[in-house]
Amino acid sequence: MSTVSSLRGASPPPPVHVGIIMDGNGRWAQSRGLPRIAGHRQGAESVRRAVKASVDLGVRYLTLYGFSNENWKRPEAEVSALMGLLRLYLRQEIEELHQMGVRIRFIGQRQRLAPDIVSLIEDAESRTVENTNLTLVVALSYGARQEITEAARAIAAKVKSGDLDLTAIDEDVLAAHLETVNIPDPDLVIRTSGEQRVSNFLLWQLAYAELVFTDTHWPDFSRSDLEEAINEFHRRERRYGATG
Repeated sequence: MSTVSSLRGASPPPPVHVGIIMDGNGRWAQSRGLPRIAGHRQGAESVRRAVKASVDLGVRYLTLYGFSNENWKRPEAEVSALMGLLRLYLRQEIEELHQMGVRIRFIGQRQRLAPDIVSLIEDAESRTVENTNLTLVVALSYGARQEITEAARAIAAKVKSGDLDLTAIDEDVLAAHLETVNIPDPDLVIRTSGEQRVSNFLLWQLAYAELVFTDTHWPDFSRSDLEEAINEFHRRERRYGATG
C-alpha cells in the first residue's frame, strides 16, 4: 500500500490545545438530592478522566477553568470545601500526573489563596516542570479581565521607565505579558452543563477558538464526550477571518 493510501484513512490530529469550562457540579448534585460539595468531589474524578484521555488522544495542552475570581463570592462553606478538595488533589494526584509525563501549571491570582495551597502549587510545578506528554494548565482564582489589566499595567510601567517604546507595543508584546506566555492559544474550548458563555475565561487567547457546548454536567463528562467535542472541532472550517 502506498504512503498516500495508508494516510487516507488516518484520523486527523487532535487539537493542540483544549480548554474546558467545567460547569454543572452543583446542578449534578442537586438533581440527585446531594449537597453541592458532592458534585465537586465527583467533578474531581472527571478531571482525572479528562487528563488521562487527553494524554491518550495526543492533546498537548489542556487548560481547566477550576475556580474563577467570581467564585470567591460563593458561600464561605462551599469555598472552604473547594479549597479542601484542592489541597487533597495537590497532595494525592501530583505523583500520578508526574508518572504520566504531565507538566502542571497554574494561572490566576495566587495571592488570594492560602499560603499552604500556594506552597503545594509551587511544589507541583517544580516537580513536573520537565514533563512533556501534556501540559495541564489550571486556571485557579483566575479572571481574564484581571489578567489583561495586569498585563496592560506591566506594559505601561515599562513604557514609563523607558524600557519599552510606545510604538513597539503590538499583539505579541501584550501576549508576552499574559500568564499564558509560551502556551499556544486554545484551538477548542468546551463548556459543560448547557450554558453558552465563556465566563471571563481566556478572553484574549480564545479569539479564534472553536467553541463546543454540551449539556453533560461536568461530573458525568467522559472520554467519549471529549472525543465527540474533538470530532465536532474537525467538522468545522477554521478560516481566521479569511474566506474558505
